Amino acid sequence: MTMMASLRNWINDVAQPEHAQTDVDLSLATAVLLCEVVRADYRMDDSEIALMREQLQQRFELDPAALDELMSLARQEAETAVDHHRFVRELRDRTGYQERVALVQQMWALAFADGEKDALEEHRIRALAELLHVSHGDFVRTRIAEENRAAAR
Repeated sequence: MTMMASLRNWINDVAQPEHAQTDVDLSLATAVLLCEVVRADYRMDDSEIALMREQLQQRFELDPAALDELMSLARQEAETAVDHHRFVRELRDRTGYQERVALVQQMWALAFADGEKDALEEHRIRALAELLHVSHGDFVRTRIAEENRAAAR
């Protein structure tokens, strides 16, 4: 009985951190790619950062401290990572197509958050959409949707 209880506790201990790490990886991967869009034009506008916080909060339902940590880690990873393929791969492998299209739409929302679409932001979103295997049609459709939303503000 004691050996069975020990084995059960060990299995639970091993399984839980793995699940928690998976959740963190997906949220960090998302945050890093969004941060890449915010950084693309070499200006981190307050409106873009505020929208990114809102997007991450809505997607992952984080408390303020966890959200602050995620934002900080994302910025650090975006600034220091040699490439972002591991984050792209994480999202591509673990999310469905419609979730990836929604992420591209969030990227466009960030690009328009400061009131102007920069060519560097568009280039970054195009590259990330291709890496995420989002079709060109959905890339354009999401851009037009966010462009119209920004114009209506």
